[in-house]
Amino acid sequence: MLHQDEIKRLKVLDLPLERDGFLRSLIRHLAGALQDVVGLKEAAGFVTIVGQRMGDEINSAYQNQLGTDQTLSRAQVAAVLVDLKRRIQGDFYILDETEDNIVLGNRACPFGDKVLDRPALCMMTSNVFGRIASENLGYAKVVIDKAIANHDPECRVVIHLRPTAEAQAADGREYVKG
Repeated sequence: MLHQDEIKRLKVLDLPLERDGFLRSLIRHLAGALQDVVGLKEAAGFVTIVGQRMGDEINSAYQNQLGTDQTLSRAQVAAVLVDLKRRIQGDFYILDETEDNIVLGNRACPFGDKVLDRPALCMMTSNVFGRIASENLGYAKVVIDKAIANHDPECRVVIHLRPTAEAQAADGREYVKG
């Protein structure tokens, strides 16, 4: 059983290889390959599709756990956005909340350092936040003003909740219920 001896020997190696890190690296390399092959805009489009699906799943999960098939309030949406990122090891927090928008900061990306130079991955946040906010509040425009992916020290995400002049002028993605 030569193979068994080798397998036992390898088990004690101190390799930085485990599921979470492996999956984050995999996603980083997929995003990088997409950005290199089809460009940043198109790569963000692919991530958008995945983010929309994730947003729908996460929204349903929170509604089910909160015991409602009704829409969530603005305060509940803000709390859900912070909570979901906390659960996946992000460090989002509310900077401001008004009738027109929710502004979030973030000190730690769920993708860790694997997000650096992969701004297409920010479309995951945009789409998950946009889908949850629009499905519950009718409209959302997500603007990522700062991103760890772009080497900013923190992220700053504005979720406009109404199509105001300020929201229309902002560079972001719009989401509507439906």
